[in-house]
Amino acid sequence: MLEFFKAGGLLMWPLFICSAVAIAIIAERFWSLQTKRISPPDLMTQIWQWLKFNQIDNSRISTLQRNSPLGQILAAGLANRNSSRDITKESIEDTGRHVTLSLEKNLTTLGTIAAITPLLGLLGTVIGMIKVFAVITTEGVGNPETLAGGISEALITTAMGLVVAIPSLIFYRHFRGKINLLVVDMEEKAIKLVEILHGDREFTADLNPDKD
Repeated sequence: MLEFFKAGGLLMWPLFICSAVAIAIIAERFWSLQTKRISPPDLMTQIWQWLKFNQIDNSRISTLQRNSPLGQILAAGLANRNSSRDITKESIEDTGRHVTLSLEKNLTTLGTIAAITPLLGLLGTVIGMIKVFAVITTEGVGNPETLAGGISEALITTAMGLVVAIPSLIFYRHFRGKINLLVVDMEEKAIKLVEILHGDREFTADLNPDKD
């Protein structure tokens, strides 16, 4: 494996660093973007109970903010529950934008890795071919071992670039799609909260806001 790495030349180092960063980001996003961590399933029922029995206070709002990204959004609405509908909605939307940015943490880096690693591989290919033609110019084609070194460097860096880029792109797209679904889910729940706070929606018998 070490010989394979050495045969790829200097560009194997940035490709290796990119692969390590990509693996770290993928692992971190898998952990952070779990649905139960972003939008706990029992959170809405708990808030509905607080509202039903008039138990909302600053302490509960602070606890809610620390609970999850969905908790941050709903806490913004509860903190402005006595304001006009527009102000309540604006506070939720503002918090929602910040939450969305936090969900997208490191995805730009992962997307960049997916984009640049094939180019690094292509650069390695170009450098390898330059070495091949330099050998041909100085020694002719009579030294196949020297020629093979340049060709090997060209192919290895290309392969390494694709090996890093393809999974990075797949997971980048996967996380983007998951974030979109999570944001839509949180928006729906935030809208229900606004409707409850301003009398456009009634409590259900079982205090479950997801059932109409």
